[in-house]
Amino acid sequence: MAKVASTFPDSPAGPIIWAVSGHRLIDTFRAVSPEFAARARIRVAHLAFDDAVAHLLDQSAQQTCDVVLASGSNGAYLRSHLAVPVVMVKVGGYDLMAALCNAKTISSRIAVVLHRAVSPELRRFAGLFGIGLALRSYETTDDVAYRIQELADSGIEVVVGAGLVVSMAQQAGLAGVFLYSTDSVRDAIEDAITIAVAQRNEKSRHAQLDSVVRHLSDGVVAIDMAGHITTINPAAARMVGRSGEGALGASLQRVFVGLQPGAVLTQGTTELGRVDELLGRSLVVDCVPLHNAGQQTGAVFTLHAPGPMENAVSRLRAHSHRRSRSARYTLDQLVAISPSMRELVRRCEILAKNSDATVLIQGESGSGKEVVAQGIHEASRRRQHPFVATNCGAFPQNLLETELFGYEEGAFTGARRHGKAGLFEAANGGTLFLDEVGEMPLLLQTRLLRVLQEKEITRVGGIDTIPVDVRIVAATNRNLSAMVGLGSFREDLFYRIHILQVVVPPLRDRPQDVEALAAKLIPAALERAGVSHLAVQVLRNAMPALLGHAWPGNVRELESVAERIAMACLMAAGTPSSHDMIALLGHGVVKSETNETSQADSLPEMRRQHEAQRVQAALRAAGGDRDLAARTLGISRTTLWRKLR
Repeated sequence: MAKVASTFPDSPAGPIIWAVSGHRLIDTFRAVSPEFAARARIRVAHLAFDDAVAHLLDQSAQQTCDVVLASGSNGAYLRSHLAVPVVMVKVGGYDLMAALCNAKTISSRIAVVLHRAVSPELRRFAGLFGIGLALRSYETTDDVAYRIQELADSGIEVVVGAGLVVSMAQQAGLAGVFLYSTDSVRDAIEDAITIAVAQRNEKSRHAQLDSVVRHLSDGVVAIDMAGHITTINPAAARMVGRSGEGALGASLQRVFVGLQPGAVLTQGTTELGRVDELLGRSLVVDCVPLHNAGQQTGAVFTLHAPGPMENAVSRLRAHSHRRSRSARYTLDQLVAISPSMRELVRRCEILAKNSDATVLIQGESGSGKEVVAQGIHEASRRRQHPFVATNCGAFPQNLLETELFGYEEGAFTGARRHGKAGLFEAANGGTLFLDEVGEMPLLLQTRLLRVLQEKEITRVGGIDTIPVDVRIVAATNRNLSAMVGLGSFREDLFYRIHILQVVVPPLRDRPQDVEALAAKLIPAALERAGVSHLAVQVLRNAMPALLGHAWPGNVRELESVAERIAMACLMAAGTPSSHDMIALLGHGVVKSETNETSQADSLPEMRRQHEAQRVQAALRAAGGDRDLAARTLGISRTTLWRKLR
């Protein structure tokens, strides 16, 4: 019997379904299959029994068969000889009624011959409607021949059944009515496609899981409830020096001597981070129970070698350390309502994006110099690299030196083993922010100058030079030019860090920013205190006092005042009055009349004189244009006018 494959177009990526029949059902398969061409590749084969088995085994070996579609004894035979799913075309109630109606038009002497069994429902149906039916069942082809002959001898004239039954009935001189309808075939194809798709998805998941497990560097071993190995990946096989196939089915303890199942099998308990001795070395073991349909079916062991784990922990710590050395602010986050601050943001964006030169940020204490420095870093090409900050006035000279340049092992008593990298190395590729650079001791100023010139550092106690690629952003609230005149700051270093300049205007010169900052900081402080509902009234009462304050502490002072106002709201159980707000601002710093204070006052005076000289020089360079001079100095026209006075 020749096989015939379908010739209609089909889905190039859908499941492959073989519709197999040796009799009349083949015509229905061919008629219905094109309807499913977009969803499946349906192949039709005019084969039965052993011929069909041989053909389908060959297709399965080539992985070109997902599901088989068949019926009757042929389908039952295929199910018992094939590993692939076989979907049976089922007879529906409508099919039977339609076939009986057709048979009735031929003769009233009708028999129904079905595979395996006649259902009780069919017997009740025949009795209920008074239909005189001869009902028979069969298992094999020989059974069909015997039943047909018996029915013919008893006077039956029409036989209803599957293709094999109809063919034999016609050969015996009886009329045959085919039982299966196109709707039954459509339903069976739908079932076949559903099974095939689910089977393909499951195979894909298994393949992905197998690929993941096979490529893990950690060992993975699965066992059944008897302790026999059901799965082992290459990494685990290498640990015991044998092939994975040779370990399958063997006892876990025989292959992995020293690896104890523990409570994972007896109690279904998960164990993580257990340390076992295996083949003379320590391994970190994770034990997890496996379940199927709510029942434990075994356990899986993950074997971690300590070396890679320690390296991973070290890399994780290093990554965490790098994350802590990142900028939190961008230039867009600066409160810049005033013209002077908008000009500062514009200037910083240009300096950040178009130059890698050193930037000197000048401004009073608390004015936000580090926020500006972080914004410059985030706007530059170095934003993906570290932003590292240190305060040059916060360390004694020796500690600041090791902080900046690092040290080698044994450089001094108590030095860390293997030494320590300094901030220049930590900031490599990124930005190093030197706050209060004017407080740096002269000796370290010399070393900093060399780094800026040579782009390399030498650790304390070391002799090897280490190249570094770091952008320096320095900040100070002191008059470095005056310090150069006094000999407390190196002139050559001053010109090295004074390449690009940014001046952060004091808060008292930008009342628009006072209002905007207060509108941001005070509600945040009230929310932390749990009284955010008072924000509107508090801002209304506080704003006149805030705008009239001189803000000697700049933004830092405003942050403190916001917190103070929030606490006052809690203590007053409401909103403080406008008069109370003035009291909350506190008093200015009272100057002492001691000689020490008088001597210290000389530096502010020197700064004032230097600023006056700078303002006059800028005004002359601008040809008397005050707007241009103010933009050159990075200050507002109002500030320029005040300084000219």
